[in-house]
Amino acid sequence: MFESFITLITATLLLLGSPGPALIALAATGATFGTQKGLPFLFGILLGLGFAIVGATVGLAALFSQFPALRVVFQFAGGGYMLYVAYKIATASVLAQQDAQNAASFRDGFILNLLNPKVYAAFLAIFSQFLIPFSDVYVSYLVTGLTCFMIAVIVDVLWLMCGSLLRPIFAKPAQARVIRIGFAISIVVAVIYALF
Repeated sequence: MFESFITLITATLLLLGSPGPALIALAATGATFGTQKGLPFLFGILLGLGFAIVGATVGLAALFSQFPALRVVFQFAGGGYMLYVAYKIATASVLAQQDAQNAASFRDGFILNLLNPKVYAAFLAIFSQFLIPFSDVYVSYLVTGLTCFMIAVIVDVLWLMCGSLLRPIFAKPAQARVIRIGFAISIVVAVIYALF
């Protein structure tokens, strides 16, 4: 059982901790607005992740296998929304540090992760390969899902805080603009990579 947990934790760290649009957006939000103003976005991302865990466990794969076009629609809708978040980050005003209205919101985080195909693919892989073996299959899914969620909370908080460490650089308007645009381009690249 212990080995199963170690394998699950390692796989979850690799799948959910690798840079993707949501994590890059978290770091950019932390860098631009600070950790405290980025918390609503973080909480939205985590709630969207919770829905993705439930969606993956109740048969999203079956739905996509029955209706392949739905998967493509889902991927492009998610990619489009991530591009919108990238746009918000790139076009934030130079004084955005004082303007919480420009920060990515709870809703932005929720929708971003709810429509993030990387999250569903990660959980489908985790639940098919790294399910913690309990005698009751429901307990297996519950414990596996909760373990993944706890790891995601830690990883997401770390990405937000790491972004916040860049905040002093954002006090200089020219550097801030370049870094925000760099974050936005990274999100766009991650979306294109995920879609194609």
